[in-house]
Amino acid sequence: MDGLWFSLAGIAGGLLGGMGMGGGTVLIPLLVIVLGVGQHLAQAVNLISFVPMAIVALIIHAKNRLVKASGLWIIILSGLVSCTAGCFIAREINADLLRRIFGGFLTVLSVFQVCSAVREKARKE
Repeated sequence: MDGLWFSLAGIAGGLLGGMGMGGGTVLIPLLVIVLGVGQHLAQAVNLISFVPMAIVALIIHAKNRLVKASGLWIIILSGLVSCTAGCFIAREINADLLRRIFGGFLTVLSVFQVCSAVREKARKE
């Protein structure tokens, strides 16, 4: 039965990731709060699941001619370096502090999304 819940959490993260909202904003809290996975493992799972989603998204956007090849490798390499560095840094941080940092990130992201929606609505009026 655990496999079913983990599968549903993965599907929820994948769907939201595919719709443009970061899948980790849902996947990590689902894994930690609902399924009882440790913070470090949940964040590692999120990073690993991001790789195939990013590859598929890149292929789709490239087919739709939405990708400029000129700066692509700089973005890919800097993303890989940043991700790797973040993994090593996160590994050294206490799980409780890591959970608080992620919660703060989600709070800032939420405020940003609300402000962005309010500005967009005001622009349309």
